[in-house]
Amino acid sequence: MTDKKMGRPAVYESSTTAQNEANKRWAEKNKEHKKYLNYRSTSRSFIRKLATEEDLKELISLIEERSKEIGKEG
Repeated sequence: MTDKKMGRPAVYESSTTAQNEANKRWAEKNKEHKKYLNYRSTSRSFIRKLATEEDLKELISLIEERSKEIGKEG
């Protein structure tokens, strides 16, 4: 296979540039999955680093509600 068929430039300035371009292509093709991963990461960081006891109680309630919703769907 040639680079032209793959949609990639034949030569990159550096491997970092090549990886950045690959990351951009992936992000464009996977917008919804990228959004999902970003939300998941943010929520986990919040719970681990910033959440108060009150926040955690509210989150537990929200998780229980969501779990029931998902159970009804399946």
